[in-house]
This record gives sequence, C-alpha cells and structure tokens, in this order.
Amino acid sequence: MIRYAKKEELVRVNELRKEVFDIHAKGRPDMCRDEISAEFQDTIYGLWGSEDSDVIVAVIDNIICGFASVEYIDKPISPYSQARRYYHIVEFGVDEKYRRKKIATEMFEFIKKESIEKGFDRLELDVFTFNEGAVKFYESLGFSVYRIYMECGNKN
Repeated sequence: MIRYAKKEELVRVNELRKEVFDIHAKGRPDMCRDEISAEFQDTIYGLWGSEDSDVIVAVIDNIICGFASVEYIDKPISPYSQARRYYHIVEFGVDEKYRRKKIATEMFEFIKKESIEKGFDRLELDVFTFNEGAVKFYESLGFSVYRIYMECGNKN
C-alpha cells in the first residue's frame, strides 16, 4: 500500500533516509557528509508538516519499506525562464530488503497520480550520476535529462 505518512512513522522514514544518505556518502564523500545530524533528521518533520510538501510511504505487512519526500514548486516567470509548476521529488528510497519487488514503481505511480490531481504538469528529481542503478530506474519510468551540472576540481 502506498499512502501519505503519519507523523509517528517518520522515525522509520529516517531509518530509510539513512540508507540513501550512506549511498551518497560513499559515492561522493567529497560532497556528502558521513554522519547523520539531528538537523538532517529533523528536515523530514518540516517536509511532513508543510503545506507545500509531503512524505509518502510504501507499507507491506505494517512495515514501512519505502519513502519519498516531495515538494510542490511554483516558479513565476523570470527574465530567464517561463513560469513552471512541478512536483519535485526531494528524496526517494526503498529498503534494500524490499527492492526488486515493484515497490518503487508503485510509489511512482502514486506520485504521478497525486501530482496530476494537484495540478502539476511534471515530476522532477535529481540523482547523482554515480548511482547508475537509480539513473536507469528513473529512465525506465520515463524521466530524461534536461540539465546537467558539471564540475572541475582545483586541486594541484
């Protein structure tokens, strides 16, 4: 079952967020911290309590096995871009023990349906390129690259 999270479930969501956090810390230790701070853990409560965001969970046998945090973005027209309204997937993860069981796909079906009902015309997310499995999964759902961030180190 995919649904919106209850406040008391955010402790478990934070456990799943740590799994994602660890993937990032290992893949980009130069950018990502290697320990979870209280501030990081508290951000999920802010997303859960905001009118402009939500926390979504996947539940099997009363166990939260997946989560997504999403923000509703409404950007006005600017000198550089058109006005845009989109559903931004901030974080996404499925417990390693529950992967390859279509849970992530079901979560995205729920997310897409909810975003349409809320009047958004697109989903957006960002993903590190080192996370090739995630990139391939998102592409399989129809996501495509529209912008690339590049870097160049200055170390001697």
